[in-house]
This record gives sequence, C-alpha cells and structure tokens, in this order.
Amino acid sequence: MDRMFRVCGFWTGIFTVMFYLGDLDKTAMLFLAQTGFFVLLSYLKLSERMYLWVFGAYLTVFFAGFTYWTTFMMVPGVAE
Repeated sequence: MDRMFRVCGFWTGIFTVMFYLGDLDKTAMLFLAQTGFFVLLSYLKLSERMYLWVFGAYLTVFFAGFTYWTTFMMVPGVAE
C-alpha cells in the first residue's frame, strides 16, 4: 500500500510540473503540497488499514472542499 502512495505522489508531481508550465501557480503549489504529503506518508510504514483510513480522510476533505468551491466560489457562465 505504501507504493501506491508513492504512485500518487509521482502523478501529483507530474500535475505540479504541468500546472506550473501552464502558469497556474496556485494550483501548482496545491499539487506540490499533495505530492509532499503522499511521498512523506508512503515512507511511514503504516499498516494497510491505516493507509486506507488516511486515504478515506483525504478523499473526504477533497470532496468537501471541491463541493464548497464549485457551489459558493465559482461564478456560473464566467470564463477568462
């Protein structure tokens, strides 16, 4: 299970580079933080059950934040 968190860290790292090259600095920093979180977590040698609990908590926070952002912060019909 720890290897899967390294895989998640790898892919969020790839997204970090792509967002940075696309001049999306805030998003790149968010994904850089996620990369650090996943890589750091992968080396803690936790039990598989604990890894699943942490991933479930991560998904809960992500979905709550994403739902809040899309409901209250985005303005419908506005494009840059």
